[in-house]
Amino acid sequence: MTASPVPADIVSLGDYERHARERLPASIWSYIAGAGADGLTRGWNREAFDRLKLEGRVLADMYGAHTAIELFGQTLEIPVIVAPVAFHKLAHPDGELATALGAAATGAVMTVSTQASTTIEDIGAAAQGPLWFQLYMQTRREDTLALLHRAEAAGCKAIMVTADAPVNGLRNEEQRAGFRLPEGIGAVNLKGMPGPALRAGPGESPVFKGLLDAAPTWRDLEWLRGRTKLPLLVKGVMSRHDARLALETGVDGIVVSNHGGRVLDTLPATIEALPAIADELGGRLPVLLDGGVRRGTDILKALALGANAVMIGQPILHGLAVAGAVGVAHILNILRAELEVAMALTGRPRLATIDRSVIATC
Repeated sequence: MTASPVPADIVSLGDYERHARERLPASIWSYIAGAGADGLTRGWNREAFDRLKLEGRVLADMYGAHTAIELFGQTLEIPVIVAPVAFHKLAHPDGELATALGAAATGAVMTVSTQASTTIEDIGAAAQGPLWFQLYMQTRREDTLALLHRAEAAGCKAIMVTADAPVNGLRNEEQRAGFRLPEGIGAVNLKGMPGPALRAGPGESPVFKGLLDAAPTWRDLEWLRGRTKLPLLVKGVMSRHDARLALETGVDGIVVSNHGGRVLDTLPATIEALPAIADELGGRLPVLLDGGVRRGTDILKALALGANAVMIGQPILHGLAVAGAVGVAHILNILRAELEVAMALTGRPRLATIDRSVIATC
């Protein structure tokens, strides 16, 4: 396992992004940082957090303050989960193994992607901390079940179905850069599993005649619910109507996510969609959020508006690119320190005391 020292001028996640961009080849950066179409949703994810103001409080009793949370039977030291991101080896040769080590050093859950560049088995064998598995449902149900059973055998403690990318978004930055996966890096967990069969003729749509033929539906999610005893989450919920359907389908949690703006451009920011979804569920399901989280104050705002925890994806690759496992651990420790300071200065000693009154109305 290789690691580089963290540059002395890195004190925030933004610093990691700057250093990662300087170190990575332009084509790889276009993939890691890429967004759908014009990148509007990607930008809105950040801007929406920046527009929210906090109400500072003084002289609060902070005795016994902590950031721990109980989620799906697991105690997390901070309400931050490493999100599923494909191909960690694009950022560092140790790939997902380094991510797992860095996450474990801080007690954080790592969510392994179906499109990981390291096998589920190797990650599970090396992991010293808790793992979840993100599942893309496959064209054939037997392949979906094979991935599920491999994740269970590797020790994953929850299954997260990504539902918002039945087809890939058109990422123009990536297209312009001519990105291709380097030799030796690929979705190793999908070997031998066929994708959709294209049946479009000349002038016909490959999206509507092929790519969407096996796109999962709520019926498929209900089928999967009956195939595992692990907590089951659905990722990609941006509508209160879909939140209601998720509840009715019997899932154990949802992730409010617009895929980081990488699929459908001009979706609203996740933090803007969150309050209505949280209100619809009324605390009956845990709600996670990703998209644009870069500061501890962002975590505080997300919890105030109804999330139980947040997920961090792209910054993990920035940390990997700069300093391997050490960079991942440092990213998570920075967020923890920032969250603790934000809680102290808004008078919130525990996560349960964070509510919408944290958000300033002036």
